[in-house]
Amino acid sequence: MGKTEYLLALDVGEKRIGVAQADSQVRIAVPLGAVLVDGQELTALHQHIKDTRADRLIVGYPRNQSGEPTKQTAFVEQFVARLNPDVPVHYQDESLTSVLAKERLGGPISRRQREKGVVDAEAAVIILEDYLEQTYGH
Repeated sequence: MGKTEYLLALDVGEKRIGVAQADSQVRIAVPLGAVLVDGQELTALHQHIKDTRADRLIVGYPRNQSGEPTKQTAFVEQFVARLNPDVPVHYQDESLTSVLAKERLGGPISRRQREKGVVDAEAAVIILEDYLEQTYGH
């Protein structure tokens, strides 16, 4: 087995950024909550990268149903450019992750859960699980 890689996943939104982590050995994605987009988000995310000792950043990559980039795709790319992490970035297709996250969380999401970023964190978990599956298999 090679060196364990620590992975941090982001589901970038305009109000909140869902965050999840995993490593290449255990391969279980764990939600870390959400970072509010309030002007301090870059600092908060750099702290997450440092705290989790992330070797790689996995960022959800939005596309439309035809697989084409959207306005949100450009927003995510510009956000990552501003974040300018000092670790490699891998974009992971995030089609329907928010819908799946809501389904996984079971039914309607309360306003409090939404404000706490529960859905955003779960979406980041799904993005990370997809990446782990594609990169490392079962």
